[in-house]
Amino acid sequence: MIYTATIDIKAENLHLEETKISIEKEGIRYGKGSVDFSDISYIRPLNHRVYITSFNGKTAEISMLGFSFDGFWEELVALFGERTRASLFIEEEKLMDCEAEYDLPESSAAPREAGRGRLQLYSDAVCILPVSSNAIRIPLCYTESIRLDGYLLHIHMRTGEHYTVGRMGYDTQPFAERCMDRAKKVKAVREQLLGRITQLPEPYTGKGLFRTAQSEEYWLSAYGENCCAIELFTNDKAATYLYRFEDRQLFTFRLEEAMEAVGSHREIIFLAEEELKDKPLYRMAVHRSEAVRFLRGCSAGRIIHTAAHGEKLREFLA
Repeated sequence: MIYTATIDIKAENLHLEETKISIEKEGIRYGKGSVDFSDISYIRPLNHRVYITSFNGKTAEISMLGFSFDGFWEELVALFGERTRASLFIEEEKLMDCEAEYDLPESSAAPREAGRGRLQLYSDAVCILPVSSNAIRIPLCYTESIRLDGYLLHIHMRTGEHYTVGRMGYDTQPFAERCMDRAKKVKAVREQLLGRITQLPEPYTGKGLFRTAQSEEYWLSAYGENCCAIELFTNDKAATYLYRFEDRQLFTFRLEEAMEAVGSHREIIFLAEEELKDKPLYRMAVHRSEAVRFLRGCSAGRIIHTAAHGEKLREFLA
């Protein structure tokens, strides 16, 4: 739908009246300008105005929407949410969708955030969708515990993060029960599928899946002292990815979570920062996954499969 409104961007000293605005799949278009969803830090309504704040600190104020305000806000939230879900690479079955309170822990990309937004349960994950860039997909296979305390559901991860969601009305109890049930099932299925990977070529000793549903694609890991080599077994061109770290257990947990987060989009783990600039959906993905940022920060290069591959790999691990 096309809306007519006034736009003010103070940082650019821009004031446009009766401007045509459209909300599209990848962002907002107004006149000759646009705002990509990947650049948005948060959006909020206030006094029949919509404020859109970008990561660079610029804030766009959209006003004079008249009777179209409610429709504009609903469409903006819906399409921003759809783009966010796309950046989380969610392809699995949705089991529940409701409105809930949430409390997100502080991360390396954002401060702690609490509020109310969409809460969704998928066959393998819980997704929290605030009207900000702090949306998150929580993989159920890596939860340490899930506990319902009154109206609040507490989700604890192996790496120490604690997510709280709840106050969903009549959906609270069913959501909690189905969430706990799916966590048990996805862990059991994942363990069974990993058990099928029995032949680990030297020097690989660790193994993992990407998404649980992608049972034919997996990765192997080989460790040296404070370093690790990862081999991806997919339909893509072969390469070995190298990492250095300080804490092996933390690295292993983050490695597993990052691989699960990217699913079939493995290039995110090695794309250079300048290459991410041309891939807005991937920028959104990196911002929304602490594990992916951690793994990228540990990168030590990669080894292409040539005749010298084995020798280079041994040298790195040594």
